[in-house]
Amino acid sequence: MKYLSDYMEAKQTALFNRTGTIFAFSQKQFEEGRKDDVKYVNLGQGMLTEKPFVEEVINGLDKIYKDSIQEDLKENGKDKIILRELQNHEAFYVGNIEDTVHKLEDYPITEDDISHIFQKNWAKYSDY
Repeated sequence: MKYLSDYMEAKQTALFNRTGTIFAFSQKQFEEGRKDDVKYVNLGQGMLTEKPFVEEVINGLDKIYKDSIQEDLKENGKDKIILRELQNHEAFYVGNIEDTVHKLEDYPITEDDISHIFQKNWAKYSDY
């Protein structure tokens, strides 16, 4: 089963290529990746984009994120997504759904939905 990042990756790469967005975590990386005579804006977490494209990158990333959530829901359905994230955040091992609730806060999924799937699958996945 794919993760949300799998739905987003190719679209983000296309956006970054179209807007000249680079990632640099040191001055050396910045010097290696930058174009001459281009002003960059730091958007955080090492992401730098050409000044004229700041709004396009911010809005584009938001749209990609929201569209990818919808693709994930369409392809996998709520119950499978919840189970995937419960397993990914080791909820059955630690006996806590808090990390899963946080991860899925932008999905149309409630804490009650998550709790239901957790309880429904507890016996199957909690036997370590």
